[in-house]
Amino acid sequence: MPERKFDQLLNELQRKKFYPIYLLHGEEPYFIDELVRHFENEVLDETLRDFNQTIVYGRDVTAKEIADLASRFPMMGDYQLVIVKEAQDLTANNRKLDALEPYIENPSENTILVFAYKHKKIDKRKGFYKKIKKSPKAIFYESKKVYDNQVPGWINQFVKQHGYTIDAKSVRLLADHVGNDLSRLANEINKLFINLPEKGTITPGIIERNIGISKDFNIFEFTNALGQRNLSKALRIAQYFEANPKDNPLPMITIMTYHYFIKLFLLHRLKRKSIVDKEIVKIIGVSPVFYPQYVKAAERYDTKTIRKIIAEIKWLDLKSKGYGSTDGKNYGPLFEFIYKAINQRFVPHENTELF
Repeated sequence: MPERKFDQLLNELQRKKFYPIYLLHGEEPYFIDELVRHFENEVLDETLRDFNQTIVYGRDVTAKEIADLASRFPMMGDYQLVIVKEAQDLTANNRKLDALEPYIENPSENTILVFAYKHKKIDKRKGFYKKIKKSPKAIFYESKKVYDNQVPGWINQFVKQHGYTIDAKSVRLLADHVGNDLSRLANEINKLFINLPEKGTITPGIIERNIGISKDFNIFEFTNALGQRNLSKALRIAQYFEANPKDNPLPMITIMTYHYFIKLFLLHRLKRKSIVDKEIVKIIGVSPVFYPQYVKAAERYDTKTIRKIIAEIKWLDLKSKGYGSTDGKNYGPLFEFIYKAINQRFVPHENTELF
């Protein structure tokens, strides 16, 4: 079974190079959805779709029914297209995939059969998978999860592919606010394209006006204020978070602050090993544009202090989830953390065995 990367597979589809069977599976649904969208809209001429395009859902069909659909002949065209969406549901309710195995061994040359198996990897122990893997007439694509440190690169590539540009601060704003939900990221960025001139540049101001992420009061500016040990700025941003809890939930703030100080800790460790800045940027996962800010912040916080701050963040995380006397909605623990971190004054906690 030939394996493809996303760009390779998309390029083949655009060149109308088709195979009888496609298995799209993996933990990241965005890439699978994009490929399925292309199959739906680009493979068959619009005039033939009513006759030769069939879309079914895994929860509604059996393996035998899929095999029967795929065995039909196209009407007034070279191909028929059968797409099985939510194919992961085929294995629910004791539905067996065994009935598909004879078809996979001898697929129709006039059918393009697509399995969209989302949110998880397919079980490679199953006979269904093994048959597809052996078939020279099947294409396999695994949609791998994009991790947080890969999101900025994905944003840059997505924007560039659509003919626009984006500045580094805007990349950071989107990555920090949305995270690695690629479908949501794509939707938010598409909103920005609508309000930009052709080949325009996405800026923090445009993001604020069209998405609602404040260019001055966001998690990036918050961690930057902590790095600068700027107490008044950090408190102002925290007050904004408290006034807008829906867009700035305390658990999210806690996680992002934790990642920030972990990066500072790693920066110290890597510097001591005499690793060059170019490599440090890659290892800790920051943009070269913002790397000098991390270096300055590391000068203000030594590793001993960072360890104490990380311990405080763990307590903040517990309180953000309702531990102790808080209800998880009170931002008081965040203000307390800011004072302790910036002033570098720490009081030993009770129940320290939790850590």
